[in-house]
Amino acid sequence: MNAKRLIMTGNEAIARGAYEGGVTVGTAYPGTPSTEILENLALYEEVDCNWSPNEKTALEVAIGASMEGARVLAAMKHVGVNVAADPLLTLSYTGVGGGLVLVSADDPGMHSSQNEQDNRHYARFAKIPLLEPSDSQEAKDYVIAALEISEKFDTPVILRSTTRISHSRSTVIPGERKEHEVKGFKKNPAKYVMLPGFARLRHPLVEERLLALQEEAEKSPLNRIEQGSKEIGIVCSGVAYQYAREALPEASFLKLGFSHPLPKRKVREFAAMVEQIIVIEELDPFFEEQLLAMHLDVPVRGKELFGLLGELGAEIIREKILDQKVEPITVRDEIPGRPPVMCPGCSHRGVFYTLKKLKLNVMGDIGCYTLGALPPLESIDSCICMGASIGLALGMAKAKHDSAENTVAVIGDSTFLHSGITPLLDAVYNKAPITVMILDNSTTAMTGHQQHPGTGISLQGEPTPRVDLESLCSALGVKRVAEIDAFDLKELRGTIKDELEAKEPSVIIVRRPCVFLQSTFEAPPYVDREACTGCGTCIKLGCPALSLKEEKAKINNTICTSCGLCEQLCRFDAIKPAEEKAGDKIV
Repeated sequence: MNAKRLIMTGNEAIARGAYEGGVTVGTAYPGTPSTEILENLALYEEVDCNWSPNEKTALEVAIGASMEGARVLAAMKHVGVNVAADPLLTLSYTGVGGGLVLVSADDPGMHSSQNEQDNRHYARFAKIPLLEPSDSQEAKDYVIAALEISEKFDTPVILRSTTRISHSRSTVIPGERKEHEVKGFKKNPAKYVMLPGFARLRHPLVEERLLALQEEAEKSPLNRIEQGSKEIGIVCSGVAYQYAREALPEASFLKLGFSHPLPKRKVREFAAMVEQIIVIEELDPFFEEQLLAMHLDVPVRGKELFGLLGELGAEIIREKILDQKVEPITVRDEIPGRPPVMCPGCSHRGVFYTLKKLKLNVMGDIGCYTLGALPPLESIDSCICMGASIGLALGMAKAKHDSAENTVAVIGDSTFLHSGITPLLDAVYNKAPITVMILDNSTTAMTGHQQHPGTGISLQGEPTPRVDLESLCSALGVKRVAEIDAFDLKELRGTIKDELEAKEPSVIIVRRPCVFLQSTFEAPPYVDREACTGCGTCIKLGCPALSLKEEKAKINNTICTSCGLCEQLCRFDAIKPAEEKAGDKIV
């Protein structure tokens, strides 16, 4: 009888692998494409999961649980590993207690990220092993393998996924959970206290471990040779393996699942079987550079064919290697493009409309509100990383140019708690006259409405203490803290102007829950066609529910959420509450 098969995304499979591997603690900060890992892991009652305020804290919590002997999984997107890099590189020296797997979900093509960095480099940088699954079954199995490698070699292990692995679906054969005994913390200062004297003793162990890991990679079944035609030998890993197998089914393959340290003897064995090697990998020449440094007896190519940017695909591989061009799918010219926009009723829309009208310099941050940089709002001038908006505004103030007086920083509630507290403290400490706007929509919206310390609800949906943003800012030393309704444009404009004139740090907390947290809405307003002049002022809000029809404003009642912004903007009183509907004036 065949084993039961399930259809799972890569993220669901990673969670399943953690469950089957005996993980008892899961930590993360939500970030696409990694978010669903912890959401799914939390469904297993044997695993204690929590959202942390940021990725550094998430990894530190994982380290603490590992020191107690628990098996642990920490998940984050690729830029989140940047935040967690400080503890990660020292963790390489200390080693682990229970197995510890760090999932890095990379984003080639930047579908939901500010860059497309290749986090395979972190494994080489930290001198720790790297596993790369190429489908959901491997995503599950590799987590279990990573936990075993972690404990066998006293090391954290990076499991690298990418957007296409995290979000695509394939079959998985589930297994039973194997419980892992948590033996408790054992005092060992020479292992865990990284004073220079102890760290000097740990570094040689790291180098010895790396050599042992390379031997393990040589014999690991996660690395395999698939013999085919001698004409072309393909070296690849992750989703690139799937693309290459589809495009070049007759080729020989060296599939690297345990991809760092590189199994060099297996590479030489493979090279002896083929006439040339083509390295197929997304983003950086991580494998290619290592193969070239080995001076193999066959030519090695890679990035000269595929370049350094974006995602690959079977059609790209066919074109570059077989010269088989695929005609692009064309659409009718009259179909307009659809850039991403804020949702109807988004609490951020009025903020950015007002900031644009005031012609301010706006230091932006990471979240839904980053869409305020796009037409027609076009009011965000920077986006670097989580929490950077406040630090950038502080730096501009320190530069002492007149333009700094017309600058505000905008940051979401989740992002503020992630990494906005320290730069605000910096501004207070250094007496910088900056204005910070915390756009509090009561959730981590862009990644799918996850909870955070400001919502008062845990990952499991249980009540928990809620951070009071006003009290927190006051405790940091901010004396001017204002709270306003995101949909009150008059108060919003007046408050911003007042705080810009202050010669000290100030915070404006702009509150209104994300529209998706609401379950009911009032009846939409209507347009009085006789009063409407077709001036288009309401259209400048960029609301998908608003359009012009026959030179008159039109409201799409199926998506309007009755936020009231358009009513406030109309100078001719042409947009009116639903209760004032009258006769044939309605449109």
